[in-house]
Amino acid sequence: MNDFDFYIGTWDVANRRLLKRGVGCTEWEEFPGKSVSHSVFGGAGNFDEIAFPTKDFDGATIRLYNAERDEWSLHWINSMRGLDPVPVVGRFVDGVGTFYADDTDDGRPIRVRFTWSEITGDSCRWEQAFSYDGEQSWETNWIMESTRVS
Repeated sequence: MNDFDFYIGTWDVANRRLLKRGVGCTEWEEFPGKSVSHSVFGGAGNFDEIAFPTKDFDGATIRLYNAERDEWSLHWINSMRGLDPVPVVGRFVDGVGTFYADDTDDGRPIRVRFTWSEITGDSCRWEQAFSYDGEQSWETNWIMESTRVS
């Protein structure tokens, strides 16, 4: 519980996203974001909303802690598509949060991995990666570098 308390507050977010996933693309786009995060349920939950002023969508994440399983479920919401029905699930170990799900990308089965790392009082990093081959290899397709707004 309280693992996501570090993210409470307002953040400038530098986004770097792969232009095409799962096809060997090496071209990235970069765009800004602003995230505001709140704790709920005494730290057993966390909600953030992120605005992408140069994109045609915004997003939000609901994170919920299950004490019996000692794990978090992270639910992504896209302003155009709504709630992603498949949460990523996992935990923090030694200051790094790793969360997984089985999902699809354009109809292809994938393994999804979210990683929270490099966490300090004023910055953190989030990465999304997909595996198309049963976790033999991973393609990182979105990186967010967050810096706390004073």
